[in-house]
Amino acid sequence: MSVPRGNSPGERWEAGGGRRATAEPGARRGASAMRLRGLVRKEALQIARDPSSIAIAFLMPVFLLLLFGYGISLDSYHVPLAVVVDQPSPQTAALVAGFDHSRYFAPVTFLQMEAARNAMRRGQVTGIVWLRGNFSRRLLQGRTAPISVVINGVDANNARIIEGYIEGVWAQWLLSQEQAVSGAAAVPLDVEQRVWFNPEINSRYFLVPGLIAVIMTLIGALLTALVVAREWERGTMEALMVTPVTIREILLGKLIPYFGLGMAGMVLSLAMGRFLFHVPMVGSLWILFGCAALFLLAALGMGLLISTVAKNQFVAGQIALLVTFLPAFLLSGFIFDINSMPAPVRFLTSLIAARYFVAILQTLLLAGDVRGVLLRNAAALAAMSVIFLALVRRMARKRLD
Repeated sequence: MSVPRGNSPGERWEAGGGRRATAEPGARRGASAMRLRGLVRKEALQIARDPSSIAIAFLMPVFLLLLFGYGISLDSYHVPLAVVVDQPSPQTAALVAGFDHSRYFAPVTFLQMEAARNAMRRGQVTGIVWLRGNFSRRLLQGRTAPISVVINGVDANNARIIEGYIEGVWAQWLLSQEQAVSGAAAVPLDVEQRVWFNPEINSRYFLVPGLIAVIMTLIGALLTALVVAREWERGTMEALMVTPVTIREILLGKLIPYFGLGMAGMVLSLAMGRFLFHVPMVGSLWILFGCAALFLLAALGMGLLISTVAKNQFVAGQIALLVTFLPAFLLSGFIFDINSMPAPVRFLTSLIAARYFVAILQTLLLAGDVRGVLLRNAAALAAMSVIFLALVRRMARKRLD
């Protein structure tokens, strides 16, 4: 004998009477809230009992920050530099002293140019500065006294940096020579350099904000996609489907715990950057948390969207790496300058949520509350969050096919 049911979720048949009654909206909301609390508690317990989730959320940020903070640097210090002086003089001694006193160079003196070239071929030095025999004589005669500079150009970026360092030492030496000959008052120019937002020119201040975005991408997208796919593999998702919970409650039950996990990872990363690597925090902390919440919602939406397409951990992990982690690492401005990329690649970066969050982090940590930059990038993150979560809601169905 079949049991009649109501036409809507709020209708039921009274026992023995057969009359249709409607459940109170408050009772429905209370039951929904109770189910949601149960789902959140179940997910939190599952996270606490899963070592891989804890490792990705807390151990991975510590490892990446220590690796990039201490092991990787875009700065060049103590560069081995060969210095060849054919005919020593007070002028050449002053220039060589400039390289000796610079923190960027570790000069090594060679008597002949051929020995310096051989050292460069063997990788013992990165550059060569050659002061020829007629250097001092031409300088004293008021004629052009060129310096021969040879730099290892295998790493083009590093070669440009070293070239700039050499030019800086050369400029300081020229200024000192002019002051020695004509007096300080006769020097026509007094150059005062200022570097905004990163006066120390410390690459850690550039790397740590981008690394926080990569870490939150790992927690939000990769971890969510893997965990939900694991539930499909273990059959716990099928067991959840036969319960009275709605698909909206299932999605919220996944979002809320991982949202908290992602924010905790962000707080840990921010604290390590501030107290371990001394990255400044110029802007508002509350604005940072608000923008981090928008980015984390977009990342969670991407992770849930991947899990609806791939119900296998291996497939979900590969997709998550290709569409979330690698773009966040390579195309977000974390390491490579977006403005120097070709136009098609620059357009591709506009589809990556991490790009906007990296810009927000760098602005808030180093420059302050620059309203134009923050509003533009926060609006992009909000739009992407809405799009991804709407796609997840549309594609998610409470069925097993």
